[in-house]
Parts: sequence; structure tokens; C-alpha cells
Amino acid sequence: MRPVHIALAVLVAAVWGVNFVVIELGLGHFPPLLFSALRFLVAALPAVFFVGRPKVAWKWVIGVGLALGVAKFGLLFIGMDRGMPAGLSSLVLQIQAVFTAVFAAVVLSERPGRVRVLGMAVALCGIAVAAYDEGASGPVLAFLLVIAAAACWGVSNVLTRKASPPDALNFMIWVSTVPVLPLLALSLLFEGPRADLDALRALDWGGAGAIVYVAWGATVFGFGVWGFLLHRYPASAVAPFSLLVPVFGMSSAALLLDESVSPLRWGAALLLVGGVALTSLSRAGAPGAVVPEPAAPAGQPPPDASASRTPSTATSPR
Repeated sequence: MRPVHIALAVLVAAVWGVNFVVIELGLGHFPPLLFSALRFLVAALPAVFFVGRPKVAWKWVIGVGLALGVAKFGLLFIGMDRGMPAGLSSLVLQIQAVFTAVFAAVVLSERPGRVRVLGMAVALCGIAVAAYDEGASGPVLAFLLVIAAAACWGVSNVLTRKASPPDALNFMIWVSTVPVLPLLALSLLFEGPRADLDALRALDWGGAGAIVYVAWGATVFGFGVWGFLLHRYPASAVAPFSLLVPVFGMSSAALLLDESVSPLRWGAALLLVGGVALTSLSRAGAPGAVVPEPAAPAGQPPPDASASRTPSTATSPR
């Protein structure tokens, strides 16, 4: 990769890592489901009017929108709102690579090799250590919600893999249109119209900045650049940079939110990142590729050449 493109890949990983800190700050302004709905609303508008029609069937746009936008981000935001630390969330969410590999084996008949199975086992050990560490000091339910979010991310990765969208940014913008109404409906149902109206009336520069960052920074910019890199280089060259996301996530949370990182948590990070690396990179373009890539996403999927060139949400994280 050219140095400028390496710098871009690192920048995207940093944007996605810091995104967890911004989510934490945004949750101080909005109920979690409303915040997630606003994130996708701002990501989709006005961009959806400039990217052209979807380049894949609507069933894939809707399927990924529900799995990634409603389920994954809804559960992540609720989990963080209920006490899951931002840095730990950025780390635990990477278990999506294991879920992706398992779901791909079941749905796509992509049998994992021995190295990938070993990576999955190592990553699960990392999750076990993180769970033990969090169980001693934090809410277990919030931890489980983020694990569930990672599982939903795995589902969206497999759907993205099946869709193999030729234009990552176009796909992500259209996917962002899907969760808005379901998330708003869920927010009205579970968080209440009073809480939503109070949050919107109290909107200030801090809340608006959080929405803009998670929508345009983490989603539009992050997925757009990631898709650009995946079109120019093999997924095996781009995907490793996604392993920097929890590094930036944990570091920024420690610096900006004063989150402590115990020795056990560092050990969990080493196990999880190492396991995800083996799971994702044991075969070029494998479905465990970690971030959003339409064909590989903020975390995600792949096996033919065209699939290995699209982004996985996510995330950030994607």
C-alpha cells in the first residue's frame, strides 16, 4: 500500500476507535435508541440524493439495515447506556469476526481452516477474560448486550457478503435509510415521547457534534474511505488495520473519559485482537474480515474477488 493510503487506513481506524468515546458522550444527551436513529438519519440525508440508486437488490439493503442498523447499533447503544465502558465496548465488539466466521460456515458453507478455528478459540478466551474482569466491576447485562450486538454484526456481515455490493459508500448510505423509522418507533415505545422531546428540545452543540461525528465521521467518511481502500487493495492488506480500532478505542477512552484499564483487560485485549487477527486473516478475503466492508465490514465479510473488495460498519464500528 502507498504511504498515503496506509495513513488513510490508520486514520479510519482512529475515527472508528474514538467513535466509541463520542457515543458515550452522545448518550449523555439522548436516549440510546433515539441517538441511534438520529445517527442514521443524518448519515442518510442528504447523501442519499447524491449517490444514485442502490446497486444491489432491496432485500439486501433492508436486511443489512435491520441487522446492522437496528439490531447491532441499537443493542450497542443500549449496552453502553447501561454501563458498558466505551473502551471495553470497542474491544468486545471485535468478537463479531468469530460470529461472522461461524455464521458463514453455517449459511455459506465456508468451512474454517485449522488456523481460523484456533483464532476463534483464542478470541473467545479473550472474551472470557474480559467478562471475568467486567463481572467483578461492571454490569453483566450491559456486557451481554454488546456481545449480542457483535452477533448481529456477524449476521449483517454474512448478508453483506451475499449482497457483494460494488459500491461500498452507495450501499452504506442506502442501508442507513432503513433503521431510522424502526429505531424511532422503538424509541417512542420504550423510551417514551416525553424523553425524546426533552432530548431534542435540550439539543446543544455537544449533542449536535456527537451526532455529526458518528454520522458523517464514523459512517460516511469511515465507510467511504474503507470501501475506497478495498477497491484498490486486497482485503488481506486492508483488514489488518481494523485491529487498531480497539487500540484507539481503549486509549481514547482512557485519555478522554478517564476509564481505567486493568492488567486483566490488557490481557483480554491481547487475546481478543490476536484471535481476531488469526480468524480474519488466515485466508485472504475470508468472512471474518473485521470492519464494515461490503464484501468483506464496519466489519465485514467475503470469498470471491469481488466480495473481498467491499466493506464490512463498523464499525466500527466499526
